[in-house]
Amino acid sequence: MIVIINILFQNPGFFQQFADRIYEGGPLAMSLILVSFLMILFLVIRAAMNLKAASHKFRKNISLINQLALIALVIGLFAQFTGLIQIFDAFESLGDVNPAMFAGGLKVTLLAPLFGGLTFLVGRICSFILHWIRKSDLDANSARA
Repeated sequence: MIVIINILFQNPGFFQQFADRIYEGGPLAMSLILVSFLMILFLVIRAAMNLKAASHKFRKNISLINQLALIALVIGLFAQFTGLIQIFDAFESLGDVNPAMFAGGLKVTLLAPLFGGLTFLVGRICSFILHWIRKSDLDANSARA
C-alpha cells in the first residue's frame, strides 16, 4: 500500500491535472461537486454495509445518494450557465473574437457539467446496483423460508 502511495505522489501528473481542471472549471462549483462525489462514495459504502438492515435505513441511504447525485448535476449545469454568461460578456467587450479563444472558453464552461454528470452517473449506477443486490438477497432469503 505504501509503495502505491509513493508511486502516485512521485508522479504528480494525475493529481496535478485534476487540481488544474478543478481550478479551471471554477474552484467553488468543482469543489462542491467533488464534496458531493465523496459523500456519495461514503453513502454507497454505508448502504452496502446496511444491505441486510431494516428497509428504512437502506432506503434513506439510497435516497441521499440519489439526491446528492442530482445536486452535483445541477451545480455543474448552473456553473456552466454562469460561465457562459461571463464568456459572452467578455467577448462582447472585446468586439472581434478569435475562434481559438472562443473554443477555449467553451471548453472551460464544459468542465463543471462534465464532472457533475460523471458524479450523477456514478451515484445512479451505484444506487441501481445496490437495489439489485438487495432485491436478489431478499429473493434468496424468501426462497429459503
